[in-house]
Amino acid sequence: MEEEIYGFVENIVFESDNFTVAKLKEPRKSDLTCIVGPLPLIQPGETLRCKGLWKHHPQHGQQFEVKSFESKAPADVIGIQKYLESGMIRGIGPVYAERIVKKFGIDTLKVIDESPARLREIEGIGDKRVELIESCWQQQKAVRDVMIFLRSHGVSPSYAQKIYKAYGDQSIEKVRSDPYRLAKDIHGIGFKSADQIAKDLGIPTEASVRIDAGIQHMLWEQSNQGHTCFPEEELAAICSDILTVGLELVQNRIEALFKEEQIFRENGFVWVKPLYLAELGIARELRRIHDHTSTLRAIQVDKALGWVEERLQLKLAPEQKDAVSACMQEKIHIITGGPGTGKSTITRAILTITEKLTTNIILAAPTGRAAKRILEITKKKASTIHSLLEMDFKQGGFKRNKENPLDCDLIVIDEASMIDTLLMYHLLKAIPTKARVIFIGDIDQLPSVGPGNVLKDMLQSEKISLTKLTQIFRQGASSRIVTNAHRINQGEFPDISYQPRSDFNFIEKETPEEILSTIIELVSSKLAKSHRFHRFEDIQVLAPMKRGIIGIENLNIVLQHELNPSPTPLSRMGRTFHVGDKVMQIRNNYQKVIFNGDVGRITAIDLIEQTLTIAFDEKLISYEFSEMDELMLAYAVSIHKYQGSECPCIIIPVHTTHFKMLHRNLLYTGLTRGKKLVILIGTKKALMLAIKNDEVLKRYTGLKKTIATFLSP
Repeated sequence: MEEEIYGFVENIVFESDNFTVAKLKEPRKSDLTCIVGPLPLIQPGETLRCKGLWKHHPQHGQQFEVKSFESKAPADVIGIQKYLESGMIRGIGPVYAERIVKKFGIDTLKVIDESPARLREIEGIGDKRVELIESCWQQQKAVRDVMIFLRSHGVSPSYAQKIYKAYGDQSIEKVRSDPYRLAKDIHGIGFKSADQIAKDLGIPTEASVRIDAGIQHMLWEQSNQGHTCFPEEELAAICSDILTVGLELVQNRIEALFKEEQIFRENGFVWVKPLYLAELGIARELRRIHDHTSTLRAIQVDKALGWVEERLQLKLAPEQKDAVSACMQEKIHIITGGPGTGKSTITRAILTITEKLTTNIILAAPTGRAAKRILEITKKKASTIHSLLEMDFKQGGFKRNKENPLDCDLIVIDEASMIDTLLMYHLLKAIPTKARVIFIGDIDQLPSVGPGNVLKDMLQSEKISLTKLTQIFRQGASSRIVTNAHRINQGEFPDISYQPRSDFNFIEKETPEEILSTIIELVSSKLAKSHRFHRFEDIQVLAPMKRGIIGIENLNIVLQHELNPSPTPLSRMGRTFHVGDKVMQIRNNYQKVIFNGDVGRITAIDLIEQTLTIAFDEKLISYEFSEMDELMLAYAVSIHKYQGSECPCIIIPVHTTHFKMLHRNLLYTGLTRGKKLVILIGTKKALMLAIKNDEVLKRYTGLKKTIATFLSP
């Protein structure tokens, strides 16, 4: 039978998206009560009235499992001070909380709510801080209203701040009028949650607005799996099943959305509008650049090759000469090859020759790490594609486009396999017609994180000139990272024999527990002693899957505890961070100019201002606590997310519990991220499973066919 308890929250022990552990101070009880359950956004000092059941936990003892609760503002001076100290209100921390409560006592919250100007009576609080406190107080009241509204519709109230930030004072009104907009506008809220609200608000199961939202949601979901389009029959069947409506109803709405140009369809496939237009745009822009001549003067290629070999004091192999020759004559050229095949040497040769013709050269890459690597190789400045295109925050999109193109005679784009459909479209639009374009990449690596398989589609269209490098050169041939990467790519078992001072090691461990223990030992101490690797900067764990003992989520929790424990963690939105943590941005944030896959370190957590500061290379970026769901711990990350990045030491667990994700190109990509040392830990069976599984996860795209059509004579 349910019981009821009440008291004020002494402290928060643990907080995640749907589960909180807190200590409650009940009246006339000396010991604190442990309460557990879904208690989103509660703060120290708040008075809670909880309904639930008493349970005995074998490890933690007696707990009160909360089924429902009501929260009220703190009712006594101690509670008020704890509430203000908690960081609930920006601008008030422990020092100001103590001063304010000392001055206003039991009337403190009434003063903040009704007469905030009186806060100026407190030493150190000026006009700006009063404005900040007043604004935050009003926002918290509004957020609490949104939170209660969401809770009544079965949606996690942890999204309340994000919804309020997006919609302001009209939050509840906007959600009521079109709940499906939540799935589009708010990161983390899916279609199911929006659909639950819609159902509670009385929107019928077979309503056109619901089916339309479901169709478009499912297409965007498929784009998250890498597809730019999807088979119409399969889409209709999935939507019919998920929406629990008749197949004919879904087919009719697909037809209606097509007529309204909300979606596009061709040859049995369906696209969301932005991805359809982007694929069409890529083909159109490639034709524009391809069909016009370069403004650079023609040269005698044979003489140039001889001159550059002498200048750089190297001997180019025949296929390297072919690549350089093609890049000096073709308007668009693709160079692809694995590690150690001389892509860097070719790049240096092309730049050295072209610099005799023009200084108007741009070097670019999809990520900051990849751009930095170009600088190391060529000693010339390279930009990320996003910074090159210059984000336009007022209008949205990029400042560099067809009307305001880049100024260059040659543009070289490295790690081109990482460029997704939308980014490639924006890049090509900004390239001037006169320019030569060189794409360099490895098509055997994983495709882009975003939708599409652009480099591979360009290559397979057979309309763009290509050099495929296959020969491994002396420097690469001496590296077991390089030779084993090529063996794996060709479906052969790698050389896993122990060799002292080798840059590749395989440590055989049978169980996930043994693998985890070995990873902890290597990262925390062993590699620092044997190789002098820095535990944060020089070592990266890459894992194939999120779940499980050796999945990304558990590895991060364990490694955070081992490498960077903290007595004062910050827990919000299901994430716990410490100062010094290694973190990764997990979605593009154009306002901050930080992108999916960027890795940084937390340098400060400010409970008063409710911000955390992260150093991404040379940039310091500030995040509000409500933006924490854009970040994840990065002691361990997925191989896909780490594309385009390199690290001195890479550690990869390889176990049969990851069998769903064990693919040849996944292992190959992970291996090629290591610069000085790669360590695989696991079983030979799992390694063989990955090597034999050469089924590249299929991506549905229309780009190959569109390019072939547009570039046909």
